[in-house]
Amino acid sequence: MIFETHAHYDDESFNDDREELLNSMQAHGIGSVINVSADLGSLDRTKNLMEAYPFIYGAMGLHPDEVGDMNEDVIEKIRTLCRLEKTVAVGEIGLDYYWNKEDHETQRYWFRRQLELAREEKLPVIIHSREAAADTLQVMKDCRAGEIGGVLHCFSYSKEMAKEYLNMGLYLGIGGVLTFKNARKLLEVVEYAPLDRLLLETDSPYLAPVPYRGKRNSSLYLPLVVQKIAEIKQISPEKVTEQTEENAVRLFLRNRA
Repeated sequence: MIFETHAHYDDESFNDDREELLNSMQAHGIGSVINVSADLGSLDRTKNLMEAYPFIYGAMGLHPDEVGDMNEDVIEKIRTLCRLEKTVAVGEIGLDYYWNKEDHETQRYWFRRQLELAREEKLPVIIHSREAAADTLQVMKDCRAGEIGGVLHCFSYSKEMAKEYLNMGLYLGIGGVLTFKNARKLLEVVEYAPLDRLLLETDSPYLAPVPYRGKRNSSLYLPLVVQKIAEIKQISPEKVTEQTEENAVRLFLRNRA
């Protein structure tokens, strides 16, 4: 079954039909979902979701646009949440220079701090990086992130940058952007990257694939991403689903015998 590695089902856009939607997942071939926190409020909302649904796991961390709320008390809150049985990653963490909502140095400081936390808690990381390719890579190298393990969520950089991360042993998260007309760079990355280093994700409610672009996204659209990867790699959709699920289990459920 499909393993969805990045969604935000605590988002208010799901308030009207969240329960109905989540209860339909497994009937539509979605076997597991990681709900990823981004701000302070979403930490507890993610905890609630993973407690309510057997197939939902959680990632705990603060998005770079939200690190203005970060302090050591928040780090300790995240640490406590990381020790819950169904927390499988620290995330989403990283750098975002697109909106410039937070000072770059502040972003880098808390990115490093959350990488350290992941190392201490022996959890992989889910990395958000936008318009910050060089700095993200530098911080990841400085913190020896390859030893921690993780995924570059919604990968949007070049094949050369993909090579750097793959050489560190990290995974690339692939979602609806792959179906966009202007996704030439990402097509090259998916063609180049080994299938055993790719993970499926949506970033729901954002980045719905064609033909739903601009609408609310959900994991139910992931078969469209599977189909596109299968076309690029000239393999069956079943093979894509099977291998990416195996990859996600290897990365996120590695400490669960």
